[in-house]
Amino acid sequence: MQVISTNIGNLTKINWKGKVLNTGIFKYPTSSPLLLEKESVANDAIANRKVHGGTYKACYLFSEKHYPYWKNRYPELDWNWGMFGENLSVSGMDETQIRIGDIYKIGKALVQISQPREPCFKLGIRFGTQQILKEFIEYGFPGTYVKILEEGLVSSGDRLTLIEASDSPLTVFEFFQLLYAREKDQKVLKLALENSALPELKRESLKKYL
Repeated sequence: MQVISTNIGNLTKINWKGKVLNTGIFKYPTSSPLLLEKESVANDAIANRKVHGGTYKACYLFSEKHYPYWKNRYPELDWNWGMFGENLSVSGMDETQIRIGDIYKIGKALVQISQPREPCFKLGIRFGTQQILKEFIEYGFPGTYVKILEEGLVSSGDRLTLIEASDSPLTVFEFFQLLYAREKDQKVLKLALENSALPELKRESLKKYL
């Protein structure tokens, strides 16, 4: 796996149901390295820190392998890296192989896979339709957030090197499927509840499905 684009954005005003809101979903490639800090990417816009940024959502990675699928569905959009609001566009990233809790070295930073991205209406703003939310969930490849264990600079061309594999077999793909499944797979659910790399609040919210 390799970083093919580093992306950041500025706060952008949008109209949503009669209200003017700010969003950081509009990210674009930058030629500069990104500094991955403990709770965010330096100089990157975060409009609502209740749902973005923080320990378990400090930086968002999305796989370039999914871009052709979405370009085919939305050919009218002005495509570039960062379309999904990701800070790092990564080649060769496969959510069915990456496990919650895996630790990677990227550039000078050390990160841990923490949780998949759950889409909100602001992705719909970027794509010009809220239909994208349902399609994104059904497609099932959401990219992943990471927790920053060691801060550091990351540049385009940097490789992702697995430093320590998770003790849990739970993949990003499996956990994403679990979140949106009406009937929860009890085996996967137990793996999630036992995985300390997931946010505690996320695990607590899933206990009711046991």
